[in-house]
Amino acid sequence: MNDTTSTDQQEGQHLRILIANERAERLEIVARVVVGMGHTVIARELDIDEVGQVTRQERPDVALVGLGDSSQHALDHISRIVREATCPVIALLNDDDAAFIREAAERGIFAYVTDGDPEDFQSSIDIALRRFSDYHNLEGAFGRRAVIERAKGILMERHALTDQHSFELLRAHSQRSGRKLYDLATAILDSHLLLAAPRAVPSNPTEPDGLAP
Repeated sequence: MNDTTSTDQQEGQHLRILIANERAERLEIVARVVVGMGHTVIARELDIDEVGQVTRQERPDVALVGLGDSSQHALDHISRIVREATCPVIALLNDDDAAFIREAAERGIFAYVTDGDPEDFQSSIDIALRRFSDYHNLEGAFGRRAVIERAKGILMERHALTDQHSFELLRAHSQRSGRKLYDLATAILDSHLLLAAPRAVPSNPTEPDGLAP
């Protein structure tokens, strides 16, 4: 199942949500809204040092980070959650704060909402899930392209081919074998690493090669 299909299934369904805020009363307010939307609150975090570990262990579908008394506290929460790369983060604000939104975007949020209206919450969640999926699909595409480019480079060096000819060789073999271009490129990289592996070190490195003790 690809990421897009998974996201389509998540949107409008029951989600596991992490809420982080430095203010306990705001945690409870947001938690009631989330539960009222039909989702589950899997964690309510006040502690910056723990939020990353909770994200890693619980692997929520979405994280909601509220802006409390300290914008730095909220930004640190965002950074810790984003670092785990398990879910999109949505910032919750009482009102528009351009400076905070800009900094939060640089830290990696995928959406923000400025009040507790359940419809706005759900819309922001759907948008964040879609953007998160698109981002990882794009990131994967760049990774696959890099592998293919490295494989082309090996073929160019090994067989004195041009960039175009090395790609045509890959593509022709892909068509004949029925294997994906990326899979062929990965196989070339793996075999190249094996062929380039250093010579095994003798069991007794103090003795010259070819002489028994």
